[in-house]
Amino acid sequence: MLEISLGLSLLALLVTLLNTFSLITPQKSDQIEEKISVLIPLRNEEENALAIIETLSAQEKLSNVEFLILNDNSTDKTYELIKSSARGDSRFKIMQGSPLPEGWLGKPWALAQLSEAANNEILICIDADVRLASTAIAAAVTAMHKNRLDFFSPYPSQVALSFSERMIQPLLQWSWLSSVPLAIAKRSTNPSFAVANGQFFIVKKHALEKSGGYSSIKSEVLDDMQMARLLLRNKFKGSVGNGALIAQCHMYSSWEELENGYAKSLWKAFGGLFGSFIAITLLIFTGIVPLIAAASGSSLGWSAFAAVLLSRIISARITRASLFDSLLHPISAALFVYLIIYSWLMRGRIQWKGRTV
Repeated sequence: MLEISLGLSLLALLVTLLNTFSLITPQKSDQIEEKISVLIPLRNEEENALAIIETLSAQEKLSNVEFLILNDNSTDKTYELIKSSARGDSRFKIMQGSPLPEGWLGKPWALAQLSEAANNEILICIDADVRLASTAIAAAVTAMHKNRLDFFSPYPSQVALSFSERMIQPLLQWSWLSSVPLAIAKRSTNPSFAVANGQFFIVKKHALEKSGGYSSIKSEVLDDMQMARLLLRNKFKGSVGNGALIAQCHMYSSWEELENGYAKSLWKAFGGLFGSFIAITLLIFTGIVPLIAAASGSSLGWSAFAAVLLSRIISARITRASLFDSLLHPISAALFVYLIIYSWLMRGRIQWKGRTV
């Protein structure tokens, strides 16, 4: 068992190290002359409405841009706030979403309406809780073109304030930095290499349409990952990137929000029950077994523990997460195992923004 634990931990470290050399990190930006459509779906986002308008208004180096904002049948003051905040800026178009059709989930439906209304080839999907550096969009588009990609997802830095956030959120980036060989992934169209984050997602409109559009993933709770897989299956190339230098996102502000947020989607994250079992096994062997073995004096345990912690520290350094929190990896692993199990128990019964997911 310890040999397996050590092998998996060393493999995670090796992949993390290799990815430091191949990870796309948008930073420098050209002046973007081509036409761009930025798509922002909002539902009950009154706490983020003003800030997302502000962060979009401040974008630089975009010669031809339209900001399409869709109010997805909000029941709070989202629509009033975005309408008043964007007034006077001709780049903004405020849309009222149509009622949710049967068989669709909310976000795919909102993005389907936005992409249909978009006039331009480059589509950039951004969540309401994302905050951007002033040249973030230009830098991301520059990076996508430089790497000759059809879609690109610059993964934002995950703001983590509470203890539960600090234990869970850094695992998001570490999970793919330590397991997906990015040098291969960005040149491949194999769907098994798909990694994406809908918080910040760029796609060429012709690639989206030729792949079937959002109607092809209309009932997928993990619309970002499923869209990446769909595009790859249709032979379009794409990659995840490190967006920590240009964007940040504060997803959850409490344990209850975090628990519900992951419960609605984790059961779909690993391709089914067997995939979830594999994920739990890997978390136990790289997060919990090494600590128990090290505490009992095992040299193999200490080696495995050191390897996985170093992998976490490298990931934290790249993604601007807390280095100290990386040392608490066994707690993170245990909590994530709980969230996977909880998600399976609660699947299809979670209320999210007033809708059952």
